[in-house]
Amino acid sequence: MSISHAPPSSPEADISLKSGPENPTTVDVVPLLPSSSRRTRVPRWLRRTTGPVLLLLLWQLLSSTGALTADVLASPGRIAQVGGDLIADGSLTSAMGTSLQRVAAGLALGTLVGTGLALVSGLFRVGEDLVDAPVQMLRTVPFVGLIPLFIIWFGIGEAPKVAIITLGVTFPLYLNVYAGIRGVDAQLIEAGESLGLSRWGLVRHVVLPGALPGALTGLRYSLGIAWLALVFAEQVNADSGIGFLMVQARDFLRTDVIVVCLIVYAFLGLLADFIVRSLERLLLQWRPTFTGR
Repeated sequence: MSISHAPPSSPEADISLKSGPENPTTVDVVPLLPSSSRRTRVPRWLRRTTGPVLLLLLWQLLSSTGALTADVLASPGRIAQVGGDLIADGSLTSAMGTSLQRVAAGLALGTLVGTGLALVSGLFRVGEDLVDAPVQMLRTVPFVGLIPLFIIWFGIGEAPKVAIITLGVTFPLYLNVYAGIRGVDAQLIEAGESLGLSRWGLVRHVVLPGALPGALTGLRYSLGIAWLALVFAEQVNADSGIGFLMVQARDFLRTDVIVVCLIVYAFLGLLADFIVRSLERLLLQWRPTFTGR
């Protein structure tokens, strides 16, 4: 029996499977198509940018035809022009610097408090009994609802703004670090004990590295909450910052300035998330990950 896919004179090699001395079975194998004739794959960056570009084009089209008026939402071209003007006169750069200082201060304090409480609660049974229950109660209270109390306690200066950001950062970081500590594989603990590690050695070489992925996840989440808290914080009698520009733009119905400020918030949030993801790749090189196809 012979199954032929190429003429006898073709250069492809034959594979002969002999079931008997007189009945050879020959299958002519067609080689794979050359790589140049395969389907060309679209680069991933191009696929990821197609959606936003189409959305911008639709937005510009609706604005140009008058279906989307400027008092409802300014056009992308107008927003780009206003953004350039704000950068040129230095107002946007100054506002970004002020907002970054507030986020940095709140993030540093929130990281210190959240991580410290998680270490006390995760590493010590007594600490868990004393710390975890109050933290779980407080985290259910919306931090935005505490703004009036912060104003009464700290006044209307920078302190309540930093306190709002600190509170927003503390709880996500606490939950993730605590879960990371308690989620360390018990077999790793046993292996460390069999190697003669002390309690501090187990914490340093086993528990903390095992909790690091959860801590970095909590840091990413806390950064998102920090920018959200900043939006509310800069509505509290602010005289500088991105939120101050938004309040002024709201009073004058300047949707173009408002959108510029929102874009800046989004850009700074993405930049902070990129930094943390780069830190993850650097610190978690030992951990296997699924990259997808």
